[in-house]
Amino acid sequence: MELFHTGKFKYNIMQCTKQTVLLKNIDLKDETYRITTKETTKELARSISMAGLINLPVLVEKKSNYIIVCGFCRIKACMSLGWAKIEARILSCNDNCAKNCVNYAITDNSFQRQLNLVEQSKALTMLSKIYKDINMVAKQAAILALPSNAAVIKKILKISHLPLQIRKCILSNSISLGIATKLQELDNDTAILFTILFSDLKLSLSKQREIIELSEEIALREDISITEIFTDPCLNEISANDNLDRNQKSHMIRQYLKKRRFPAITKAEQDFKNNVKNLALGSNISLIPPKNFEGSTYLFKISFTSFKELKDCFKILDNIIINPVFKKVLE
Repeated sequence: MELFHTGKFKYNIMQCTKQTVLLKNIDLKDETYRITTKETTKELARSISMAGLINLPVLVEKKSNYIIVCGFCRIKACMSLGWAKIEARILSCNDNCAKNCVNYAITDNSFQRQLNLVEQSKALTMLSKIYKDINMVAKQAAILALPSNAAVIKKILKISHLPLQIRKCILSNSISLGIATKLQELDNDTAILFTILFSDLKLSLSKQREIIELSEEIALREDISITEIFTDPCLNEISANDNLDRNQKSHMIRQYLKKRRFPAITKAEQDFKNNVKNLALGSNISLIPPKNFEGSTYLFKISFTSFKELKDCFKILDNIIINPVFKKVLE
């Protein structure tokens, strides 16, 4: 019996033996127990070439070959070095083989570093196949240094079912867990459409939510698909304009969606801006309308640095009160 060490944790959960294995006998296509999203192994290969394979991969027999339980990157690195064989731990199969392999795979990753959302989703998906009850999944997740809140686990589990393009954006932090959960509710084409847009414009979480919500409301209001909204020539022109930076494109796209979703409010805002401009308030006075023009309370904001500036502001206000344009504003 051999102890399997991972940081300060020790596992003595199944029989295992050290053996020399030909790399050609390892099935690299079987990624049943793969958790890591890391692809590059150059640095790891350099380390192994200097110090050797210190932490042995863990394999399990499958017919005449072996499948990897732990050590996908280590094995890939050894192959890149031109090695023909490696020493590995071979796990013996028993009635709990799948369960034990999952525990090994998760432990080898989660106790070494903080897993990203995609890796967490892979790990929790493995557990959900072993433990059908979400509370049991949560209990085991806590032991294995994974998120252990059942509600959070349900959200994270959905990530593994998202298209690859969306998962890549989650890895690059272009999309958060909250947005990923929202995209899961949409059809794949629409989800990918939003993913490309958010990734290209590097939008904040609040702006991503705003665009999704506005698009859904427009689609419902006009009885069309979200994809049809984004095929509008106006939006295509904004996206394709190389003279605009990301912030300008983001602002223009959001303004377009707001105008299409709330045409009456948008018109009221534009009329208000035009009228205020004609009032010539100056730099020390601003007029603030009620939110969404739903109400009758307006607010004057005055800034000044001297008594004279304050007197000048009141003179402007006196003139504004008798200005016919101001009546239009209040109407």
